[in-house]
Amino acid sequence: MFIETKKRKTMTPKSTINRILPVLPNIIDKYGTAVFIYDELGIRKNAERMMKSFSGLDFKQYFAVKACPNIHILKIMKDLGFGFDCSSPFELSLARIVGATPDDIMFTSNNTSVEMFRRAQEHGGSIINVDDINQIKNIPPPFPELMSFRYNPGKDRSNKEGGIFDDPSEEKFGVPEDDLLNAYRMAQVFGAWRFGLHTMIVSNELDYQYHLETIKMLLSIVMILKRELGIQIEFMNIGGGIGIPYKPDDKPFDIKALGLEATKLCQDFKKENGFVPQLCTESGRYITGPYGVLATRVINRMKKYKTFIGVDSNCLSSLVRPAMYGKLGGGYHHITFVDRKDLTVEKDGGDMENVTVVGSMCEGTDRFAFDRDMVKAEIGDVALCHDAGAHTLAMSGNYNSGLRPPEVLVRPDGSYLLISRRETEKDLFQRMRPI
Repeated sequence: MFIETKKRKTMTPKSTINRILPVLPNIIDKYGTAVFIYDELGIRKNAERMMKSFSGLDFKQYFAVKACPNIHILKIMKDLGFGFDCSSPFELSLARIVGATPDDIMFTSNNTSVEMFRRAQEHGGSIINVDDINQIKNIPPPFPELMSFRYNPGKDRSNKEGGIFDDPSEEKFGVPEDDLLNAYRMAQVFGAWRFGLHTMIVSNELDYQYHLETIKMLLSIVMILKRELGIQIEFMNIGGGIGIPYKPDDKPFDIKALGLEATKLCQDFKKENGFVPQLCTESGRYITGPYGVLATRVINRMKKYKTFIGVDSNCLSSLVRPAMYGKLGGGYHHITFVDRKDLTVEKDGGDMENVTVVGSMCEGTDRFAFDRDMVKAEIGDVALCHDAGAHTLAMSGNYNSGLRPPEVLVRPDGSYLLISRRETEKDLFQRMRPI
């Protein structure tokens, strides 16, 4: 059980909350609740902090489009010099709309069809990162000169038990060790002569040492490929998986320490071997996750066998992570309340109670918070669900014909912009054939 006390620790940075609260009444008055709100300045500062941490290296960050697939967010990423990690044809289209060049797009899909590879090769192509040795033959001609493979090390890199992604040997992703050399050989036969190496073996990992071990692992594979096949890997991509502190007791990820130690590791490798691949990441959650909130209004207090707080949103059409991951740690989102009498002030102090915060779906997993001690909320208060800037609306759907909320971007000058409107019943009808 997680306790939100009077001395609570804010999960979304306080600076972001302080930029959102002054415009919250106007946003709610204009767009209603529920509504996603993102802090552009917070996103930009965090991205710049990441780039500075790796400034001693040849480094490139590919933003994971799946985390927050809105062209206005992606335009910010493009302005920052980021590339884009794409996993589907539509994500490719989004990246290209904001001006991504072929070298800016890392196409990492799995169970990939011929048509998906064809889309990846359109408009000058992209860096194709192959997930399985049998998919090489699915790539239509002309075969790309630059190829990458996603490596799955299996049980050797199993990490925490009960996590979202805790044992690579159980996952569908990546080329197993026994197939890796043959995958590169096959790509050479098909015509590739430039190569990269990729892996993604963890999700929301807060220990930077784990990611450092991943760099060491890839450098060892780089040397095997050099020795066995004469291939000099141009880039090594450690994927995403850099975590954010969703829970009050979580420690923030030490991006500075990872940057410093990765720099030394790569510099030492270059001194010994005469070269070192470019280091890449494809963070999404780490870049935007802490800088978004879901604002949803309390509409019911229900006393049954326990106390339920009902809000005017639901997990399945807005914040699906708590429903998807259930009681696993991966589904936790911190929640604070804004006083209905003054939407610019968060409630702090007062009576505490143990409640479950729920939405309106006909589904038992529709719970934003489960058996959590929180400041007492009244009907009309606004709940702020923290860390809602990634893997939230992007993962939502229309179960129970629920309609997805709008998205609003708070600009650095304090103004705000609607970047996606509220879904309507007309949107749902448009997909149906008329009777």
